[in-house]
Amino acid sequence: MSLPAARLERGVPVALAPLVRATDGSPPALATRVTLLDDGERLLVALECDDPEPWGTISRRDGPLWEEEVVEVFLAPGRGAPRRYFEIEVNPLGAVFDARIDCPHGDRRGLRVDSGWDCPGLTAHVEVHRERGLWRAELGLPWRSLAADSTSAEWRLNVYRVDRPRGGDAEYSAWSPTRATPADFHRPARFGFLTRAGIE
Repeated sequence: MSLPAARLERGVPVALAPLVRATDGSPPALATRVTLLDDGERLLVALECDDPEPWGTISRRDGPLWEEEVVEVFLAPGRGAPRRYFEIEVNPLGAVFDARIDCPHGDRRGLRVDSGWDCPGLTAHVEVHRERGLWRAELGLPWRSLAADSTSAEWRLNVYRVDRPRGGDAEYSAWSPTRATPADFHRPARFGFLTRAGIE
């Protein structure tokens, strides 16, 4: 199955296709819209999540945010299926999880998570609009913090969301569905493609 792709022109916002169910690519119950912007120094990722009751209890950095409601960005330089990549998460309280991931087999076998790594220059901003039934997050990811060659033109990217309605079943969404059951975001061969235009 083909993988999604996006091309960035510096300073021009790019809207990704809305997230779909990670397991099968079908429409989720709650929509998530994602916009990317390359400002030359950073990749800005803006996420708008429909949610009548966004919630979270974890406020410390590098807590297990994936156990509650969260949005996540997985990113790696290069065009091949990555075996090392970065995982950045933020929840409705504005708590951040950032880690370097070693994924030697392309799945959870031998997966190693270095949550002691803090992304230099990372910014995260969250707004909750309960009256409008949504929450928004914006992440600023410095290119130089994610690659020794920060002018890399080719990247692999996936964007995820975990929605856990109180009293309901969790829903797992992705830009590029990983098509794993149960839902599993650590399938780097399923990451989409991201190209930075004008980078030599």
